[in-house]
Amino acid sequence: MMRSRKPLHILKMRRVKACAPYVGMVVIQLAYGGSNILSKLALEQGLSYLVFIVYRHLIAIAILGPLAYVLERNQRPSISFPILTKIFILALFGTTVHQSVYYAGLNYTSPTVASALSSVIPALTFILAILLRMEKVGIRSAKGRAKFLGAMICISGALIFTFWKGHPFKGFVKSPLIMVHGKGPGPETVHGKQDWIKGSVLILTSYVAFSAWLVLQAIVCEVYPARLSMNTLICFFASLQSFALALIFERNLSSWLLHWNIQLLTIIYCGTVISCLAYYLQTFCISERGPVFAAMFSPLLLVIVGIFSAFFFAERLHTGSLVGAFIIIVGLYCVLWGKSRNSNENGDKEHETGKTSPKSILHMSSNEDNDSHPTWK
Repeated sequence: MMRSRKPLHILKMRRVKACAPYVGMVVIQLAYGGSNILSKLALEQGLSYLVFIVYRHLIAIAILGPLAYVLERNQRPSISFPILTKIFILALFGTTVHQSVYYAGLNYTSPTVASALSSVIPALTFILAILLRMEKVGIRSAKGRAKFLGAMICISGALIFTFWKGHPFKGFVKSPLIMVHGKGPGPETVHGKQDWIKGSVLILTSYVAFSAWLVLQAIVCEVYPARLSMNTLICFFASLQSFALALIFERNLSSWLLHWNIQLLTIIYCGTVISCLAYYLQTFCISERGPVFAAMFSPLLLVIVGIFSAFFFAERLHTGSLVGAFIIIVGLYCVLWGKSRNSNENGDKEHETGKTSPKSILHMSSNEDNDSHPTWK
C-alpha cells in the first residue's frame, strides 16, 4: 500500500521546529555577549555584583510572573514540595553559586584567565551527562566520534583564541566607541601567584555549577514542563538566595541605591534579556536537544565578545583570535552534525513504526536509546 505524503505546510513546520534550538542558542550567546560588555562597564563603575544579581532577578520575576500565570494557567502542573526542592537547587547552582563565585573569582585573577577557563563547560557538561546516562559516547559509530572529537576541538579552539595572540590586525575602529573609567583595578592588573590560583579555583567552581545547572534542567523539565513557571520560580529563589548573601557580604546601604546611569541600564538589560529571554530559550533548547547541545555553544561566546570588544573598545584582533574562532566553528559543526545524525535516525525509526511518544520527541537528540533517562528523587 502506498504511503501518503505529508502536506507541504507540515513539512515546513517540522523544519522550522528542528532549526529553532540552533537559532535559540545563537540568540542566547549574542545576548550574553551584550551582557558581558554592559557588565564590564557597570562593575568597573562600582556596581556591587551581589546587588546586581538580586535586582536583575527581581525584574525577571515582574516580567515572567504575569506571563506564566496567563499563558500556562491551564497547562501548569501542580506544585509539590519535591518539585520546589528541585527548582530551589536549580536556582542555587545556576544563578546564586555560579554568578556569585564567578564574580568573586574575578577579584583575584584576570578576565583573560576567566575566559580561557570557560572552555571547560562543554567537557564538564558532557561528562555529567554521561555519568547520568543522558548521553552515550559511542566511539565506534561515526556520530559518536564526531560528538567527542567536536567537543575536544571546541576546547582547543577556545584555548588558542584566548592564549595565542600572534600578529595583530588593523582594528575595525580607530578609537573606542565606549570609554571605560573604572574605580577598581582594570583588566591589566598583575595578580600574585596565590591570587591567581584562588581565582582560578573559584571560577572553575562556578563553571562546574553552571554545567550542573544545564544537566539538571533537563531532568526537571521532565517532571515540570511549564517553562515560564519554572523560570519564574528559579528567579524567585535566586533573588532570595542572593539577597541572603548580600545581607552578609554587602552591608553598605549606598550600594542598593540606583541612579539613571550605566549601572541601571545593565540591571534592566540583564533582568529582561538574560534572566527572562535567555533563561527561557535555554530551557527550551535543553528540553528539545539536551544539555550537551546547549553547552556546546558556549565557546561561541568567546568569538562574539571578541568581535564586540573590537568594535566598542577598539581592541585589535590577532592571528590567534581568527584561528581559534575558526577551530571553534569547526568543532561546533562536528558536534551538531553528530547530534543531527542521531536525530534523523531516531526520526526514521519512529516514521517506520508510525508511533512517536512525547518523551522521545523531548529527548531524541540527547539520548541515543531514549530509555536511559535518570529520575531525580
